[in-house]
Amino acid sequence: MAGLTFISAPPRAVEEEPLDAYSRVVTEAARLLTPSVANLRVSRRVRGRRLDGGGSGVVITPDGYVLTSAHVVAGSEAGTASFVDGRELEFEIVGSDPLSDLAVLRAGPGELVPADLGDADTLRVGQLVVAIGNPHGFAGSVTAGVVSALGRSLPTRSGSASRIVENVIQTDAALNPGNSGGALADGQARVVGINTAVAGVGLGLAVPINATTRRIVATLMSEGRVRRAYIGIAGGSRPLPPRIATSLGRRSGVEVVQVVEGSAAERAGLRPEDLILDLDGSPVVDADDLQRLMTADAIGRSLTVSLLRQGRTLALEVVPDELDG
Repeated sequence: MAGLTFISAPPRAVEEEPLDAYSRVVTEAARLLTPSVANLRVSRRVRGRRLDGGGSGVVITPDGYVLTSAHVVAGSEAGTASFVDGRELEFEIVGSDPLSDLAVLRAGPGELVPADLGDADTLRVGQLVVAIGNPHGFAGSVTAGVVSALGRSLPTRSGSASRIVENVIQTDAALNPGNSGGALADGQARVVGINTAVAGVGLGLAVPINATTRRIVATLMSEGRVRRAYIGIAGGSRPLPPRIATSLGRRSGVEVVQVVEGSAAERAGLRPEDLILDLDGSPVVDADDLQRLMTADAIGRSLTVSLLRQGRTLALEVVPDELDG
């Protein structure tokens, strides 16, 4: 009987498991970003009592500028920032803008590791994101999840003034008290949001890092506050009549729901149910467009408001006031 010859099969290439790839992305993002995330400790006086609190911050320049949530440092002027390498640095508040829930601090002295800032406008629902912060004071905690939704709105208030932060990121990455002010990063370890609120179990919100945010941060760094124009209306997006939509090449405008008594809008003659089409030549499709145009250089300057009233197109002149926070 002839002998049997056994031929061994060539070794199979080892394929990476999906969970291994997921882990590699998260661990690499954590490795790159954790040195840039600070554990913030602040103290404030409330009704004669000293209250200690904390949160997180993200280093954005090597010379010590740190980005955080405005509510983390509200009511305080300074505090301590600690890092995973063991350093503890005193910080002072450079500027705070409660209406965007962003604040800029300056920590030092010392050379810090800045995070790379990304662009939240490129995010997609379902995309992997990594949250790094200090929940309950546990420094350098990392959680991961996905972008659950985009375009959420976050109401904010400063004194008598209120505003809606638009295009907020919703994520299911686990967030807890102390995560506020920390980093929400994409798979390339670029910071695309500043964690700001825990809305419920498995529901976290982050202020996006985009062109608007970058302008706010730059203004806080140079001027310490953000000035905004204010015309005094409450409104929301409403579909345009088909004829107007075809003529303008867009589908919606902003309907005036309420006009604040004594406001610039009332002085200009705006009325409830007016449908705003343009402001000073810029198309107004939704409330975000209107808010974006309410910049400091619009304060005290005459702007032309194009609107639709009872089927007729009108042009009114409005002179915005400065929003008093």
